[in-house]
Amino acid sequence: MTGTTPGRTDASADLIRAWRAPAASRSNALPAGAWWLWALGLATAASRTTNPLLLGLLVGVAGYVVAARRTDAPWARSYGAFIKIGLFVIGVRLVFSVFLGSPIPGTHVVFTLPEAPLPEWAQGVRIGGRVTAEQLVFALYDGAKLAALLICVGAANSLANPARLLKSLPGALYEAGVAVVVAMTFAPNMVADVMRLRTARRLRGRPTGGVRAVLQIGLPVLEGALERSVAVAASMDARGYGRTAQVPAVVRHTTNVLTLGGLLGVCAGTYGLLAAQGAVYGVPLLIAGLVAAMAGLRLGGARSVRTRYRPDHWGARAWLVAGSGAAVAVAMIWAGGADPAALHPGVVPLTAPVLPLWPAAAVLTGLLPAVVAPVPPPPAGSPVPPSPTGFEEQV
Repeated sequence: MTGTTPGRTDASADLIRAWRAPAASRSNALPAGAWWLWALGLATAASRTTNPLLLGLLVGVAGYVVAARRTDAPWARSYGAFIKIGLFVIGVRLVFSVFLGSPIPGTHVVFTLPEAPLPEWAQGVRIGGRVTAEQLVFALYDGAKLAALLICVGAANSLANPARLLKSLPGALYEAGVAVVVAMTFAPNMVADVMRLRTARRLRGRPTGGVRAVLQIGLPVLEGALERSVAVAASMDARGYGRTAQVPAVVRHTTNVLTLGGLLGVCAGTYGLLAAQGAVYGVPLLIAGLVAAMAGLRLGGARSVRTRYRPDHWGARAWLVAGSGAAVAVAMIWAGGADPAALHPGVVPLTAPVLPLWPAAAVLTGLLPAVVAPVPPPPAGSPVPPSPTGFEEQV
């Protein structure tokens, strides 16, 4: 006779209930830094491989999390634009490879273009000539890597409010952070203007596709996005952003020395870790550089006169989201050292890419935010969609 222990059942139910993703609210929203650390981890992993299967898996992971956890805010609709930019990057990379050639040798000639004669000082550069399958595949892999990196950054733009990211910056970087936030609002505003103008043209019975429509929409879109970004900067300036306090000259000079010296130490230590002979001095330099840079940023924060209203709280869910991206990056870096051929499939001779199992399983760790991050509310006037993960509470 089998049965279930009541105490054990209650404990399991309490544990599952505690880790269910709650409905998102202003009090439990994830910090913008957690989303950016997760996305940068995926982008770092994308930069370590040219395997199209792994790159496609990274893009799929980022897209799934965006679909499951983005809100209905205007800046959250920019993910599709980044996908189009990524496809455009791949196309440009292929065009450059066709017309300007490639250092990759190849024997499978696809077609031959007329080659323009160049002077002797331009040896090594050609315009036109043979186009081989090997150079096209190499250009495709290279463009796909950059496209995946851009799409991962686009996922952070769709999930994190750029204005909230400003609150998480150290005081020493506050002024630069204001400029970065204003610049980051340009892309989401541009996407919102494109959607608004296309809807207006559709209501007027005008075409929304084609070269002519793009030319007619392009200038108003750029003008509107720039005006709104400048308006954000003006409103931030009116509210006192960018004000600095008077600090002694000794503190300013000490801050500059510590920050600059710390950054130089971090660069030298990182180079030492990557170099074959520099493992002895790499770690001490890196640690000393980090300590000096953190001390400089701490001192520089005294110049910033500001208060934080509703500061972001880094709870367990935020650390899990950020840690999942870091885990993907670390696993991909480790796989690059253990089996570099799996992450960089050869093109000479042409071979079909193979999906390495352990790196692929590590990439799937990036799906954790789709389970633990708070569930955003559905758009106004729409029914509550079914959960893609099954871990959300009913709202």
